[in-house]
Amino acid sequence: MDLKTLDSAFVAPTYRRFPLEIVSGSGSVVFDEKGSRYIDLTSGIGVTAFGVADPVWQEAVTAQIGLVQHMSNLYYTAPCAKLAALLCEKTGFEKVFFSNSGAEANECAIKVARKYAADNYGSDRFTIATLDGSFHGRTLTTLAATGQEHYHELFQPLTPGFIHIPPTMDALKAAAKEHKLAALMIECIQGEGGVIDLPQDFVRQARAFTEENDILLICDEVQTGNGRTGALYAYMHYGITPDVVSTAKGLAGGLPLGATLLSEKVQHTLGYGDHGSTFGGNPVCCAAALSVLQRIDDALLTDVRTKSDRLRAAFEGADGIVSVSGMGLMLGLKTVKPASEIVASLLDRGVLCLTAKDKVRLLPALNIPLELLLEAAETIKDVCRVSA
Repeated sequence: MDLKTLDSAFVAPTYRRFPLEIVSGSGSVVFDEKGSRYIDLTSGIGVTAFGVADPVWQEAVTAQIGLVQHMSNLYYTAPCAKLAALLCEKTGFEKVFFSNSGAEANECAIKVARKYAADNYGSDRFTIATLDGSFHGRTLTTLAATGQEHYHELFQPLTPGFIHIPPTMDALKAAAKEHKLAALMIECIQGEGGVIDLPQDFVRQARAFTEENDILLICDEVQTGNGRTGALYAYMHYGITPDVVSTAKGLAGGLPLGATLLSEKVQHTLGYGDHGSTFGGNPVCCAAALSVLQRIDDALLTDVRTKSDRLRAAFEGADGIVSVSGMGLMLGLKTVKPASEIVASLLDRGVLCLTAKDKVRLLPALNIPLELLLEAAETIKDVCRVSA
């Protein structure tokens, strides 16, 4: 039985896979079973921050596997504590809770918001506002938080206590007047919503409003975090500091790890027994994350922004490309041709890309060589071209 048949027979049919088997790779180049070469502009949907088979990452992971691969959170392990300390050092937050994924990191953020509100204002203050077009995960609660109705249709009833609003101050103030808001939860760039940057004025004014009214601000940095946008976390582009930050994807460079960062205000909201995770803070995953986070320095972030500028210069005004959105190496291309057709054509031309709503989405490794990135950009422009 060949691989595609085997997969079809036994894997739950929740993914529409491309007709491609990836068997090996190095950095931002991967190969299929026939040896054909592909430039990877997906990084596993923003996960492999330093590309495939990164040697520094491999060394950190294998060294930890040789010591202890897992230990209950009833005991201390060095990678967990060291990673929490490094995250706090780089962000100014006070505490970290580790989980396994972005959805779980968001679940923790939601629990923190509701417990903080209940502790300080009573159990009837629990509603969390999120934005239209947002995406916060696929558990029942994070689906409820997601501001896209088509994700809700098949899984009713969802967890109550969420409202979805447009990114305007009028909408936020109306929501706060009508509901007892525990938190506002935002993505500074809506990835699954179409690579849409939130307006600077809205984010800053919303932060001022939430501070004035003791409504927690949660920033979902699952896709935008860990250097992806040219800052360590996307909220840093807006000159604000949230109360809670969730992150995952690129944090551990290919292993499952989520983190919820807690500010001084909420650092003691969760106490003994209030939350937990069997695999959260796994020493191998944390060792992997340390190898990633230690390399996200000012030089790398400057390089990400430089590459972003080069990509924008290549795409803006190009035939068949209507607009470019996003920040850093998280970019969305609005194209004349349907995005899905472009991604399929690029696969045939040896370039792996993603879609996000009606856009072609680019999420290359942070350290992709510039020449490789520009080679891929020329292929994208060629495929997008509509004139003869």
